[in-house]
Amino acid sequence: MAVGLDGLEGLVLETILSKLEPVVVTTVACVSTRLRAAASDDSLWRHFCARDLGLDAPLDPDGNPCPSFKEAYKIWFRSFGRYPLPLVKRAKQCWVSINSWMAVNYPEAHDTLRKGATEAEIKRAEKLLGVKLPIPTKVMFRFCDGQQTMSEDPSEGKRLASLGIIGGYEFYDHYVNVHLLPLKQIVAYTKTFSRMLGFPARSNYIILAASYYSGKYFFLNCADGQLYVGTKNLMTDREMLPCVPQELINPMLDASNQMPQDALLLWLEEHSRRLHSGVIRIRGSSSFRSISLYPELAPLCSVAVTNGVQVRASAVFVPEESDLNGEEEKYYYYSYSIRMSLLPEGCMLGGMYFSSCQLQSRHWIIHSKDVVVSDVHGEAVIGKFPLLFPDKEEFVYQSCASLPGAPGSVEGSFTFVPGRLRKPEGKQFDVKVAPFILEEPGYIF
Repeated sequence: MAVGLDGLEGLVLETILSKLEPVVVTTVACVSTRLRAAASDDSLWRHFCARDLGLDAPLDPDGNPCPSFKEAYKIWFRSFGRYPLPLVKRAKQCWVSINSWMAVNYPEAHDTLRKGATEAEIKRAEKLLGVKLPIPTKVMFRFCDGQQTMSEDPSEGKRLASLGIIGGYEFYDHYVNVHLLPLKQIVAYTKTFSRMLGFPARSNYIILAASYYSGKYFFLNCADGQLYVGTKNLMTDREMLPCVPQELINPMLDASNQMPQDALLLWLEEHSRRLHSGVIRIRGSSSFRSISLYPELAPLCSVAVTNGVQVRASAVFVPEESDLNGEEEKYYYYSYSIRMSLLPEGCMLGGMYFSSCQLQSRHWIIHSKDVVVSDVHGEAVIGKFPLLFPDKEEFVYQSCASLPGAPGSVEGSFTFVPGRLRKPEGKQFDVKVAPFILEEPGYIF
């Protein structure tokens, strides 16, 4: 004998309702008083909030408390119901992940993150830009409208310029620190660069992120959903490189009902993974800190210890200085970071202990596709002769190299003397620098 929903026992009814979509549950509630009570149970809506939105507390999109999970779900649905909820949940989780890391590790940058943009603000930006933003990009900006890092006060502007949430690198007089731009700035930058680059009046490209120091610009193609970064030839030839593996990008809803994902969503998710895993970290003093894009973990960071001297080395691709158009002079540009320290046990050489050692010279061997393109001997590093002591901070320096083709690698050694150069206490010895990779990465930041 058939039994209707109204005749089911409590646990069975709860299980069935939990498998339905919330919009269907609200329809079921109209059938009878008993079903209305079951469909209004807040434990059911707690389940929906967790499943569809990743919520573990009844909060609205701005983080304000709601009287119940049912009310929270209603508010979220009103605000985001036009988008696929799995995408909303994923975008929310991405920003929660970034925000949580920034709040603990980089609060000064966390304070620059803006509240999410409204639908009206997004539509206005689309109208001014003459484009339709990919759905995932819209959802990402609903949660966070970039960074507020512009100021008319020069000293404050200088402080804010180092607080990009994407981060960067520094070598010689080249300093990069990438910020995620707010919609208002995106409109202004895009219009300026469209004129400079000679884009058509209704180009699909908009600028999403930029460095305020050395020029580095990221462009979103709103048609194919890919994120591009300008090379050395950006201003002359509009040369750009994709920043995310193309096969992962699916910017719009399609018949297969796959979750849409564009390059911005994938790029920020990957950036969050690198932050939380420790692949990239904060560097600098208490008065000037920034996210460093030089990798800190293997296999992208090599580590070698010789006679108590530890050398860590890694490199980052520098697209804005790379020239990939030239047939004869094509080159990939990299910056590498060397971190050297004397371990707590000190310098051990021939069974003897030394409390310090000092660098005298360097030897670098650079490969491009297994071919040696440079074999260099020289004194010092960037004009310095670092003196190492146990338990002191690493001596860190950055330099650069270019390759005619990628991938490549760098390896070599440093020559040290025990004690000091002016007063050596033993024979000089070579400290190994293990090979580290130079490659065009799948994700470019």
